[in-house]
Amino acid sequence: MDLYSKAKTLGIQTEYIDGSGHLRVTTPEALAAILAALPPETPRRIVAEPVVIRAGRAAHTELSEAAQLPVQWKVTHGSGLLAQGEARERTVAWPSGLSEGVHRLQLSDASGAREEIPLLVGPQAAFGGEFDRCWVIAVQLYGVRSARNWGIGDFTDLQNLLEFAHWVGADGIGLNPLHALFDDRPGDCSPYSPNSRLFLNALYIDVEKIPEFHIDAETRAALAQLRTRDMVDYVAVGPLKWRALRAAFAAFKANPGLGRWQDFENYRAEQGALLSRFACFEVMRHSFNTPWWEWPDEWRQPNDAACAKLRRARDTAGEVEFVEFVQWTADRQLAACQALAHKLGMRVGLYLDVAVGVQSDGFDAWNEQTAISRQLGVGAPPDPLNTAGQDWGLAGFNAAGLELRSFAPFKQMLRASMRHAGAIRLDHAFGLKRLYLVPRGFGPANGAYVLMPFEALLAATAQESVASRCVVIGEDLGTVPEGFREQMNGWGIWSYLVMMFERDGGGVFYNADHYLTDALVTFNTHDLSTYAGWRSFSDLKTKRALGIDPGETDQMRWDALGQLDAVLRRHDIHHHDLYSVVSFLARTRSRIMVVSMEDLLGLVDQPNIPGTVYEHPNWQRRLPVSIAQLASAIDVDALKHATRERSRNGS
Repeated sequence: MDLYSKAKTLGIQTEYIDGSGHLRVTTPEALAAILAALPPETPRRIVAEPVVIRAGRAAHTELSEAAQLPVQWKVTHGSGLLAQGEARERTVAWPSGLSEGVHRLQLSDASGAREEIPLLVGPQAAFGGEFDRCWVIAVQLYGVRSARNWGIGDFTDLQNLLEFAHWVGADGIGLNPLHALFDDRPGDCSPYSPNSRLFLNALYIDVEKIPEFHIDAETRAALAQLRTRDMVDYVAVGPLKWRALRAAFAAFKANPGLGRWQDFENYRAEQGALLSRFACFEVMRHSFNTPWWEWPDEWRQPNDAACAKLRRARDTAGEVEFVEFVQWTADRQLAACQALAHKLGMRVGLYLDVAVGVQSDGFDAWNEQTAISRQLGVGAPPDPLNTAGQDWGLAGFNAAGLELRSFAPFKQMLRASMRHAGAIRLDHAFGLKRLYLVPRGFGPANGAYVLMPFEALLAATAQESVASRCVVIGEDLGTVPEGFREQMNGWGIWSYLVMMFERDGGGVFYNADHYLTDALVTFNTHDLSTYAGWRSFSDLKTKRALGIDPGETDQMRWDALGQLDAVLRRHDIHHHDLYSVVSFLARTRSRIMVVSMEDLLGLVDQPNIPGTVYEHPNWQRRLPVSIAQLASAIDVDALKHATRERSRNGS
């Protein structure tokens, strides 16, 4: 079997039409690298893909033509047998009443061929939320300014933001990903390039809220300067916070108090071996100071026996416990934020973003080497906005590994993201159906689409959504694969509708009744221009100055501004300020509306410009006013009027 034939049997699309309409063919060299990076997989003979059943619905699966009848099957969970039977025709009708969850299906045909694949029994749909229509404020937490924070927004700021949002009638705060980054790489600050999606970024901890912490004069002096800066100085803030966390941990160890120690132990029990592995990984990462694939053999794979040894060693036991203490502190402070939202009666509370992948040398890629391919980068093929294509430098899940692991790593990631959230957004949700993967050492135009077990991933998402009572929004922007949105929405996973893009082929903005009900609607995103920047052409000027093709001429922008005025007039809105746009979006049927804090403050610069790393201060800008000044910096009356249709306090 030649390279391209083998790729086809494994669900790798070696030819595709890019965003500019050009046919692209993956080169043999790149394809060989992709195949080498994926777990070994034998093409299936009996059933082509994981079996998915919806609770309460009749379900059947077609056997492949290669299967020799009859086919024997068993459904097991752990060591228990749930059901078994024999198929004498090419359709298997599955028994009703199978418990929800991820089971294993064992198959054998008359030729002696044997296969084992996951069988998922999912709910009717993901959790749909218990509200009609509402709105939330999107904030980049790192950029929040207050008189008391340490030059970076923190979880106490988040509590204060929730109170402000409640006051103006919003039902929650939407945030950038809160995933754990690398404590020793303070400049590596993109929240979308995490060390781990299973744990939290410690820089968001309010250190002064830790009962055992006492601030010293040296720290106070350093903070005075950090609080005045317009950019988050991660290089200064990071070491300062980590030093403070170590001081707090030392005081905690010396005199923890019975209640505090018991809660710490409860958290460690909740997280189990996963927390222990993360803590040990962080200790080893600092010790070896090289990528994990260059570590001694004992540590190149997760090893619970080695972790236990590390926890007992005199020189490392305290370091392991320190990492756990930091995660416990972050978890409890974030939990307090969601608890406050519930107390205030907010119908969403925290709406959290989930990155599409992880850094290849981070914890998740080390901890899950079967389902995550460190040699392949998730990205996007060339399109009009990025003519060279994109490699985001992130390792993502692979289909074969997920199936071997019964989707446990994917569900674990969702569970961690939903732990303290009323809603989450899955970045680049197309990755549930197919991922554009770029082998290390090749340019982004040399990738290939690799098919994912879409239906099984939707079922797993619905399972976790219902278990956590958390709404799931799939970021489905860009060239939408045929049937993708319908299938995703069919499982109760909402769409993500950005008004900037909701136009017909002639550039005309769609009317309010065009927008889907089960969807989140917003004017822009963190990767797009702010409203003030869009109206002033600032985004076009900035990109051109950086040598980036913005994919839009000035005349095209003038036309878009005219079309915006036209759609607003069609809805009897006769101004085109931000609040006019918010008023339009509030009239849509979409059940969550998001308004960004940058737009409310009239800011011109956007948080991130895709395609830049060092050329632009991405993920660093701080808000120009403190939380205490928001009420006077924002036209609150205009905001309340624009959002009255979906506000808790509206008439």
